[in-house]
Amino acid sequence: MSLWTSGEIAAAIGGTSSADFAVTGVAFDSREVGPGDLFVALKGEATDGHRFLDQAFAQGAAGAIVSAPTDQPHVRVADSFAALEALGRAARARTAAMIVGVTGSVGKTGTKEALAACLDRTWRGQVHRSVKSYNNHTGVPLSLARMPAASRAGVFEMGMNHAGELAHLTTLVRPHVAIVTAIAPAHTEFFAGEEAIADAKGEIFRGLEPGGTAIVPYDSPHRDRLLAAAAPYAGRVVTFGLDRGADVHAIEAVRLESAGSFVTARVGGRELSFTLSQPGDHWVSNALAVLAAVDAVGGDLGLAGLALADLGGLQGRGERFRTAGDVLVIDESYNANPSSMRATLAVLGREPGRRLAILGEMRELGAGSDAYHANLAEPIIAARVERVVLVGEAMAPLAAALEGRVGLVHVASALDALDAARAQLTDGDVVLVKGSNGVGLSRVVAGLRAGLRNET
Repeated sequence: MSLWTSGEIAAAIGGTSSADFAVTGVAFDSREVGPGDLFVALKGEATDGHRFLDQAFAQGAAGAIVSAPTDQPHVRVADSFAALEALGRAARARTAAMIVGVTGSVGKTGTKEALAACLDRTWRGQVHRSVKSYNNHTGVPLSLARMPAASRAGVFEMGMNHAGELAHLTTLVRPHVAIVTAIAPAHTEFFAGEEAIADAKGEIFRGLEPGGTAIVPYDSPHRDRLLAAAAPYAGRVVTFGLDRGADVHAIEAVRLESAGSFVTARVGGRELSFTLSQPGDHWVSNALAVLAAVDAVGGDLGLAGLALADLGGLQGRGERFRTAGDVLVIDESYNANPSSMRATLAVLGREPGRRLAILGEMRELGAGSDAYHANLAEPIIAARVERVVLVGEAMAPLAAALEGRVGLVHVASALDALDAARAQLTDGDVVLVKGSNGVGLSRVVAGLRAGLRNET
């Protein structure tokens, strides 16, 4: 079945169709175009998607949205980015699905994936979600445009690094349920402090549908600020957290030898016990937010508990694998901020074996960058890490704080880090790889994965 016809696209975006066609998907990156897709030719600062029209159609595109002449099947508009937003709005308008929006300084991608998996147990094959981290001004409308009209639920991640961005994105998503996972120092280069970050994250509540539910982290020091942000827009506010004062909280969370936790949670007036496959207290908190959202949209909590037990690690966000040399690799290479660094170091500290950490610099931290990096010394020591490979110039304050306390190598690049790791790793070691995405530590993970033996 088609996702969009050319006539529907033209009507949605106010364009002119050159031919009749139907598409089964939508993409704006020509490298991701597959058979039957609609290619949206965006004009950006660095490049122009119209240059890749031939490539997109060679890969099987059925049609395109363009703002310049082409002989390929298309719908032409004045502005292809505005057209992408309009198509996203049309996708949201035509569906009766329950929509959940997710934001936060940390945990939003994992929470989005876990929630989609839980809801899919209730509505098999009828749950749509944003893929990867398509959470910005182009990724959100793209994810909406990809949503089938017959979806029963949609889960959309929304990110920001400046005030006002979420206020716009949430008007596109128009969630019935809006989650803030946590507030932490991230993108602090662009904000005066954590309070300003909390205010920017709280913008997600402005797009709530009438009577919608706001889900707020009870354990956050910015809880009251988020509650105040939600109050004018939410018909109902639900808190979640490890503290028993939260509406959805953990009665008990027992760490398992298999690296996850066995959790007994209270969700409103009900109790639910389940195994959580992902390790760490931060994942217990994420799971509680997920359960609050499942309950809010009318999903099955029992089935959600089964899904949480089956969650696999996400590439770059907690995936685990063993190398041929029996080294356990914890891949957290996608991104990092001070809060997520501390959480994953705590997870590393519970792993048996000799521990190595490959840590890339944390970016967009502004004037506080030196202190944020240096303050990672104590969680590294607490995790009993024996060897540390630090990557990037901004790691210099941490290198100074760790000097003489652990085995230390400070290198300039991801490739240098891979060489350093290979020189130090031995059978039975466990290694955490984490840093800001721009550092490129995914290349370290790829290098370690060579000779992969089995998944865990």
